[in-house]
Amino acid sequence: MNIIETKAAMQALIAEQKADGKIIGFVPTMGALHQGHLSLIEASNNACDLSICSIFVNPTQFNDKEDYDKYPRTITEDLALLEHANCDYVFMPDYKEMYPESDERTFDFGTLGDVMEGAHRPGHFNGVAQIVSKLFDAVPAHKAFFGQKDFQQYVIIKDLVRQLQYDIEIIACPIIREDSGLAMSSRNQRLSASEKQAAANISNILNWAKDNYPSFSVDELKAEVIKQFKSIKALELEYFEIVEDEALKTVKNWAFKGKIVACVAVFCGKVRLIDNIVFPLQ
Repeated sequence: MNIIETKAAMQALIAEQKADGKIIGFVPTMGALHQGHLSLIEASNNACDLSICSIFVNPTQFNDKEDYDKYPRTITEDLALLEHANCDYVFMPDYKEMYPESDERTFDFGTLGDVMEGAHRPGHFNGVAQIVSKLFDAVPAHKAFFGQKDFQQYVIIKDLVRQLQYDIEIIACPIIREDSGLAMSSRNQRLSASEKQAAANISNILNWAKDNYPSFSVDELKAEVIKQFKSIKALELEYFEIVEDEALKTVKNWAFKGKIVACVAVFCGKVRLIDNIVFPLQ
């Protein structure tokens, strides 16, 4: 496994590999890797000839400086995990390499960026779009792999690719969970043992909603989910939304026949966690 630190070297490598007919897979990350990230590397290895992972903690997508400062940084452990996962190359640029000058670009994702994470984290998706577009320029792969846990981000990135006309396929991979059901996240490293135990209730409540939703109206189900979260003192619900697949439109009744996704954001102590679940078709 080789480490590359500059865009020019990365672009030259990919041009050479593409000339040899190789299919390139790309997994963008902010480090603090876990099994969820490694499942993306595995998906890339299965679908591509060459897998590249980037590690860059992007400041422009954090609307909370404390969250950025406390984001786990575990480079030594990350590189060992990637080596074991048979990742071929790691792109590890520094800040000046990715932001040689201030990025003043603004992106408009319409209603996709106005709801859920967009509503509660102003500027977050603009920062995501800035860095992902920079990474796609630096690592012009054939396929890019993202986790389903960040469902709205996946939808936003697909729209970014459409807007900027990138020739790259965006692939969503399943959520990987801890034994308790808690969705794996780099932020889980900041949870105490008791907080982790409480946070496992997030997936428990989502699974309850998935199993029982036909017995309630949408409003009744939301009210019941809110009630369940309020009963757990260690958790503070920020939002619970039920949306129409990648359109992210609020589901008003169960007459919608496409994929329905229930999305949640919850604070456990000072750590903000997100999760989602797909409801089975009726």
